[in-house]
Amino acid sequence: MAIILRLDRMMADRKISLNELAEKVGIANVNLSNIKTGKVSAIRFSTLNAICDVLDCQPGDLLEFQREEVKADSE
Repeated sequence: MAIILRLDRMMADRKISLNELAEKVGIANVNLSNIKTGKVSAIRFSTLNAICDVLDCQPGDLLEFQREEVKADSE
């Protein structure tokens, strides 16, 4: 996927644990862990809003676009 989640980096910068962030955001630890490790294909805007509010950051601080290389067909 071309969208990379940088939640782990932001959490380290803010010195906040997964458990503390999950509690403040109001979601389960396992769901926040899946977001942190990039094991999700979607994130609710309400969740993104809550994470940004707690971490005092912008969505662009958490999401990064990385263009995927196009593989040429070998003929």
